[in-house]
Amino acid sequence: MMGYVEAPKAWGLTRGMGRVVGVNLTDAVVEGWLTRGELADLVDRCQACGRSEDCTRWLAHVVRAEALPAFCPNKAGIESLVAR
Repeated sequence: MMGYVEAPKAWGLTRGMGRVVGVNLTDAVVEGWLTRGELADLVDRCQACGRSEDCTRWLAHVVRAEALPAFCPNKAGIESLVAR
């Protein structure tokens, strides 16, 4: 199992954002669409973001989405993996 013990909240939020647009980030690494370094960058960006409460609220109300909210610093990175 892949995870980020030093940033569990950021890992959970990043993984959740991927999930709602249909991207499994762990599978993306295993299948080679994303490197471990790129995934770590996504988690780091999430951890540095000051909007985790907004993210948590958004994820609590969304099961599937066509796009991530504009406030997400990983919007472009995660959405680039959709439909791979």
